[in-house]
Amino acid sequence: MARKFTTPRGTVDILPEEQPYWRQVLRVAEQTALAFGYRRIDTPVFEQADLFVHGTGEATDIVQREMYIFQDRSGEMLALRPEGTPNVCRAYLQHGMASRPQPVKLYYVAPAFRYERPQAGRLRQHTQFGCEAIGSSDPALDAEAIELLWRMYEALGLDDLYVLLNSIGDQSCRPAYVARLRVYYELHLAEVCDDCRRRYDQNPLRLLDCKNGQCQPVIAGAPAITDALCEPCAAHFASVQAYLDAAGVAWQLTPRLVRGLDYYTRTVFEIVPGDAGSQGTIGSGGRYDGLMEVLGGPPTPGIGFATGIERIILNLRKRVVEVGPDPLLRVVVAAVGEGPRVAAVALVSRLRRAGVQAVVGDGTRSLKAQLRQAEGLAPQYVVIVGDEELRRGRLQVRERATWNEERLTEGELLARLSD
Repeated sequence: MARKFTTPRGTVDILPEEQPYWRQVLRVAEQTALAFGYRRIDTPVFEQADLFVHGTGEATDIVQREMYIFQDRSGEMLALRPEGTPNVCRAYLQHGMASRPQPVKLYYVAPAFRYERPQAGRLRQHTQFGCEAIGSSDPALDAEAIELLWRMYEALGLDDLYVLLNSIGDQSCRPAYVARLRVYYELHLAEVCDDCRRRYDQNPLRLLDCKNGQCQPVIAGAPAITDALCEPCAAHFASVQAYLDAAGVAWQLTPRLVRGLDYYTRTVFEIVPGDAGSQGTIGSGGRYDGLMEVLGGPPTPGIGFATGIERIILNLRKRVVEVGPDPLLRVVVAAVGEGPRVAAVALVSRLRRAGVQAVVGDGTRSLKAQLRQAEGLAPQYVVIVGDEELRRGRLQVRERATWNEERLTEGELLARLSD
């Protein structure tokens, strides 16, 4: 028996009837990014694996468990892109973008690959829309990135959302906080999951990012990093809050919010739906002022975010947010016989060049079968071309909604379609 192939676990086919949601989300995302002065960048689907090992962080779950890594024929270790920020930063350095007016504002729409347990809105291959603003430490840029994402969701019709906001400090104040966090967790190691016991040794700050239910009471009692910020970090965070207020973006201080990537500094944020327990975060990001140095470049500040298109669509469907359908198919041209068939193909070609959506019926079928095909395609008009229509120079035109029939010249048909 022949093998039946299916999609690999954690991947999906995006069928034609689902495409209107994708078109709507991508259109709004790109329009919003352009309105905020961001320009598109596309980077390779695979990169040198070390870019993510060093950039994303060797102790992160992405690097330790989730990356798709392979060796090419030359022996080089490569990885499918698990996230977008290191790629964009690599491109910034490689192409000398520091010579451009700063900050350089870039957005991308790209597939990402993570070997993780598939769940609603979280797939092993998913699509991210992300923005990166590189070259400025201005806290107004942090607020702008958050507002951009917020306005995009707003334009899509997602209004039951919350911005969770925190600062995780920098290398001046974070080490003292991490030491304090270690002391606290040392007393609770028996109460947390195995992953958290590993994080305690490798990256204590990420203890606060655990989603395991048994760890939540311990996280709730942990010291708040906002109480340990140095003066520059505290001032930066206060400015971010003021700018968000000025932009009319509501936010909620979340003192134990951290992100699962090692490169973040100062501002971190998540945007979650009101029922976050069911589908979780739909977009998140933060500042990464030390990432460029890790990648071999000079000190260069940056701020960015990413949001999963699948997770957005899941929330749109849940809230029954309607999107526009595919453009209406205007004309199906049916023909019987070789001469009429050639004329039908030529007519459809001219209609398309005039901007009319048109298809020609299956010439291997009878006229009756082609009309049944047209009914399934649901065009606005069905045009029949036969020997008699060719002799008279008038097409048989039926409006599908009423099946009223008229005899029109091609010029009259185009005029009708342009109404």
